[in-house]
Amino acid sequence: MNAPEKFFLPDLQNAPDQRELGIDRVGVRGIRYPITIAGSGGALQRCVATFDMFVALPKHLKGTHMSRFVELLEATERPVTLVNGLTMLQDMLVRLDAQDGCIEMRFTYFIRKVAPVSGVGSLLDYDVKLTAEIRGASRQMTLAVVVPVTSLCPCSKEISAYGAHNQRSHITLTLDILDKALTLEEVVALAEREASCEVFGLLKRPDEKFVTERAYDNPKFAEDLVRDVAKALIADERIGDFVVEAENFESIHNHSAYARITHFRDGAAGRDLA
Repeated sequence: MNAPEKFFLPDLQNAPDQRELGIDRVGVRGIRYPITIAGSGGALQRCVATFDMFVALPKHLKGTHMSRFVELLEATERPVTLVNGLTMLQDMLVRLDAQDGCIEMRFTYFIRKVAPVSGVGSLLDYDVKLTAEIRGASRQMTLAVVVPVTSLCPCSKEISAYGAHNQRSHITLTLDILDKALTLEEVVALAEREASCEVFGLLKRPDEKFVTERAYDNPKFAEDLVRDVAKALIADERIGDFVVEAENFESIHNHSAYARITHFRDGAAGRDLA
């Protein structure tokens, strides 16, 4: 039997709801989609991101149009930057006729690093999350990035006749972006500068000697890491409210050392960024 050229399909999402309860977030989670990230100097990097996409649903509507979230990704052609996620979010709100919404994208970003002595190059991976959120008149673009570094224990160095224990650490930065000129590479470099030493994907023996001695000359507790990074973030006016966390994966214990600082530019407590 031939289907008619035009026929009516009921749209239950637009049906009224009688329960008088609005929904804070409704949408889709865990969509994996290829995107292009714009890095420092306009360099482009293709990767696969995982998206969570939500809108607020008024109490008088039964549901939202789930397919339109995927349609938005299909229509997105411009490379993603640290700030244009808000533009994508605005397009999403128009498509879904919503006032408030949020887009989160998680991906792995690679930065090419040069070893300190040999000059050999290698890629290092960083876990990144970008969050764009519009709620009423508030518009926020938030970056979260995990930066692996080396930390060396000041106490161990102080009490030992020779040597000191060190470990790989994660500095996690979660910050509101105020300036579109800020790059992911700059944020990573800020955290790496405040560690005992940065880490590299590839090192030759002269490089290993350099990073070992560099860490020994620059010992840091987890408390030192978060304080030094926070001080650098406060000095950068392109960055708004932020959270900085440090987790040291201890080499002489079967647990981690952890520290965290939350800072609000206006000096008052606000939303939980992390």
